[in-house]
Amino acid sequence: MLRHEFQPGKLVAGLVFTTAGTVYAGDAAGLWETPWFLIVPLVVGGLFLAGATAVVARGIRRRSGARSS
Repeated sequence: MLRHEFQPGKLVAGLVFTTAGTVYAGDAAGLWETPWFLIVPLVVGGLFLAGATAVVARGIRRRSGARSS
């Protein structure tokens, strides 16, 4: 039994922010060198992808809900 509705847009956003944190944690630990401006395209692109995923999921959910009624 599901406790809450699955929201793939939030999953994608969380993965993007986790990746951004990992990139900067690796830079802070000295494992690799990360340019300071890398976060902007990573976060903006990830938020765009999360938004697109949420729109597609909502469209699929609406369409399948209309058939079952």
